[in-house]
Amino acid sequence: MAEAERIIGTPDTPDDGGERTAAAGAPAGSAATGEAGTDERQTPAAQRTGRGRRIAVLFAVAAFAYALDLISKMLVVSRLEGRAPIRVLGDLLELHAIRNPGAAFGFGAAFTVIFTLIAAAVIVVIIRLARKLYSFPWAVALGLLLGGALGNLTDRIFRAPGVFEGEVVDFIAPQGFAVFNLADSAIVCGGILIVLLSFRGLDPDGTVHKD
Repeated sequence: MAEAERIIGTPDTPDDGGERTAAAGAPAGSAATGEAGTDERQTPAAQRTGRGRRIAVLFAVAAFAYALDLISKMLVVSRLEGRAPIRVLGDLLELHAIRNPGAAFGFGAAFTVIFTLIAAAVIVVIIRLARKLYSFPWAVALGLLLGGALGNLTDRIFRAPGVFEGEVVDFIAPQGFAVFNLADSAIVCGGILIVLLSFRGLDPDGTVHKD
């Protein structure tokens, strides 16, 4: 966790637009400029405002993903569990309610408690790093991860067979693939977005590294 915070760091002159270009080797006294060539030096109040907007985006995305996952699982348990699968796209996609003691997509069924602890740790890390977040795309990505982790952690805590050992409700069943839920989808989408941002060279603090 400490290493993750070290990587993100706290930028000295964040761009309120969410990105700033790394200027390694720039001469002393020169003004740092972003991709648009504007002066990025801001007052502390402006810095706090920019960071506050990113934090708001992160938690708004997390709340939306969490709400969708929670509502979908409630509907599945009340209307689909214990019944025959519902075909959505013929044999390509079905809605099939199952209880999953493992991780996303049914992996690691013997390590329920471990996956519960990992999900809790991920949530703590994201919340801690949110105070150093200056990038809008990273806010969306971390929001998806947070919402998905909260969705499955809720199942782990409140569903049978017991606290921290609860089975996750899965119901999206593509042909030839593991059954999953909306929380799993949010986690995967957040992870893919993080990979794309990393390839682009955009750091969570808003710095853009160009080759």
